[in-house]
Amino acid sequence: MDALHAKDIDAYLREQSEKPMLRFITCGSVDDGKSTLIGRLLYDSKLIFEDQLASLETDSRKVGTVEDGIDFALLVDGLQAEREQGITIDVAYRFFATDARKFIVADAPGHEQYTRNMATGASNVDVAVILADARKGVLTQTKRHTFIAHLVGIKDVVLAVNKMDLVDYSQERFDEIAKEYRAFAEEVGIRSVTAVPLSALKGDNVLESGDAMPWYDGPTLLGALEKISVTDTLENAPFRLPVQWVNRPNLNFRGFSGTVASGKIAIGEEIAVMPSGRTSTVTGILDQDGEAREAAAGEAVTITLADEIDISRGDVISTAEQPAQITDQFAAHMIWMTDEQMYPGRPYLMKIGSATVSATVTEIKHAINVNSLEHNSAKELELNMVAFCNFSLDRAIAYDPYAENQRTGAFILIDKFTNQTVAAGMISFGLRRATNLVWQEIDIDKAERARMKGQTPSILWFTGLSGAGKSTVANLVEKRLHSLGKHTYILDGDNVRHGLNRDLGFTDADRVENIRRVGETAKLFVDAGMIVVVSFISPFRSERDMVRQMVEDGEFLEVFVDAPLEVCETRDPKGLYAKAREGAIKNFTGIDSPYEPPEAPELHLRTGDLTPEQAAENVIQAMRDKGLI
Repeated sequence: MDALHAKDIDAYLREQSEKPMLRFITCGSVDDGKSTLIGRLLYDSKLIFEDQLASLETDSRKVGTVEDGIDFALLVDGLQAEREQGITIDVAYRFFATDARKFIVADAPGHEQYTRNMATGASNVDVAVILADARKGVLTQTKRHTFIAHLVGIKDVVLAVNKMDLVDYSQERFDEIAKEYRAFAEEVGIRSVTAVPLSALKGDNVLESGDAMPWYDGPTLLGALEKISVTDTLENAPFRLPVQWVNRPNLNFRGFSGTVASGKIAIGEEIAVMPSGRTSTVTGILDQDGEAREAAAGEAVTITLADEIDISRGDVISTAEQPAQITDQFAAHMIWMTDEQMYPGRPYLMKIGSATVSATVTEIKHAINVNSLEHNSAKELELNMVAFCNFSLDRAIAYDPYAENQRTGAFILIDKFTNQTVAAGMISFGLRRATNLVWQEIDIDKAERARMKGQTPSILWFTGLSGAGKSTVANLVEKRLHSLGKHTYILDGDNVRHGLNRDLGFTDADRVENIRRVGETAKLFVDAGMIVVVSFISPFRSERDMVRQMVEDGEFLEVFVDAPLEVCETRDPKGLYAKAREGAIKNFTGIDSPYEPPEAPELHLRTGDLTPEQAAENVIQAMRDKGLI
């Protein structure tokens, strides 16, 4: 009897494992009933244990939003803040199954400020269930979530027109909403829309049809989800293995480990390693069970090759016949996910697959109004904005366009200082001009130029508020260096704005570009073997650090010229503070635009206590101590 029971269990488990899986996300505007709908699905599917049901009944009385009975939303809204506010903040995941298939459902937040959470949840699902409140119809957030769903590659949508019980189950109202939504979805590019009228609270048309809407003869929500055909496009895509780890347990073994992003590979097949382009043949494949003949998408494997090839983390192993593309510049859609604004020219870390590179947005081609789908010009991006941008990287990467391969075409941007994820992007195409440029080697290098001048090239970067004394001290430092026979040049903020940067204003975006250009110019002076003295307010730490990274270690000295704001205003040689206080000058650092003081400068000059001559001598002494002069 026990053997028969064990056989039944094994058969049941085998049957469950062979069921197809559908991942879907529920999204829409706040209060459309997403969490209630998922709770109803779990409840009606009889996937709630008795202790969970008892706890749910207790919580419904304490914090529920339903006058009588069970508040199904509490099954999903697990965060205390969500229960208190009656909204969804984080993305919650739940599993359930029917006789037809298994499901993983992601419940996305509806508030606009949490759109980034929705985008994250939608990036790994097959279908989107877009909810619309029957009373309110298609809202801006409904359209925003639909557009983002399309952007991350979702092709099938179920429109769940919820709360039909609050509009007396009106067929006219349902048809009106479905027509408006279908028109928008078609414009966006959604492949198919199945519209279902339902009441998540009452259970109408969720699992069962009920008697409330006899005029509707389409599928229930669950019926629609069971019928949607999902093909595994990643399994049919060309083979891609982002290398996560070079496996060297001993001198006799060298393998390359990672999770297969797409496609299949077998022993004996020829591969190409990108971005280097070197080729070899697969001699072995190891998975969790030991040796294998082949590997497919989703499997974690280690492969060995016939040839000794220089491969490192971040490289992508591809089939030789269909290798990944390579580029150091590309165009991509991007969703900005943080409160701090994004400005072109500001450096970020980009993580794509297992590779991490330094990246900047070189141009915002256009921002997208997700309500009207209009393309608008923009100089910066704010939270939840979607834009099409050009990117530049510090080295070439292997990639595929996102439309062809979501695993190798998606990336995130990371703030270098906070390590916070600030954006998610989808690569559209490489910019061909990037592959046409090569670095022209020149016989006379920086070391030769510096040796001829008898000095160590460097950047003295003076930063501080207007009136702190930057230009005065920088001028005295250059005079002192000149008297010592050193070859120098000064780049002063005001002077540069008369020529090189005359087209830039004083918005945060223009300030970032101002420093980027000056940094590139200073780098050229250093390459010429010069000591370049830079005097700029340069209010943002990220841009000062960007310039530091342009040159070699030890070649950048940050000099913080520090004077209290009241002292700077008292000096005010140009009358700028007075004009800023009157509102005649906008975006003035220290008044209505922030200044981020250095956290660890090489030299801190408190010019409220030092004379300009003393401050200059401190700089000269610091250069001697560091061996620069």
